[in-house]
Amino acid sequence: MTRAVAPTRTSSCACGRVRCRAVGAPIVSLVCYCDDCQEGARRIEALPNAAGFREADGGTPLLTYRDDRFSCSAGEDLLVDYKLSEGAPTRRVVASCCNSAMFLKYAPGFWVSAYRARFEGDLPRLEMRTQIQHRQADSPLPRDVPCHRGFPIKLFAKIIAARATMLLGR
Repeated sequence: MTRAVAPTRTSSCACGRVRCRAVGAPIVSLVCYCDDCQEGARRIEALPNAAGFREADGGTPLLTYRDDRFSCSAGEDLLVDYKLSEGAPTRRVVASCCNSAMFLKYAPGFWVSAYRARFEGDLPRLEMRTQIQHRQADSPLPRDVPCHRGFPIKLFAKIIAARATMLLGR
């Protein structure tokens, strides 16, 4: 029996010096409106010549992958970590060559949430919007996918299922 080849997606910074590779389907494709994502995006977008990566209403679109399915394939030495505070468990990773937001990493999690705007080609459909109670836009909330005031149980179920398949070596 032939195994199906997992799709590979490539993300890159605006100038192309940093490239990342994601293998297989993401754990989840979502837009987050939490306070941390909004503040982190504001800080990154305020860097010199930084490209925008949020939706018009302030949401941060993300593709979340298991650590073992996401890697930097070029320019890793150009990546710089930013934290909202010294003790924050999440670091936002930016390509210093052009100040492009690349991904965020939550410690001690086993996943990487890559900024959707950095990917090329066909992307998986959006599955949900989270933390909408923190959304600050006056425009109507898009109703293209389920919207959740917090982080829904479905999101945690997807993360737990991904961990289980990771532990099983799949």
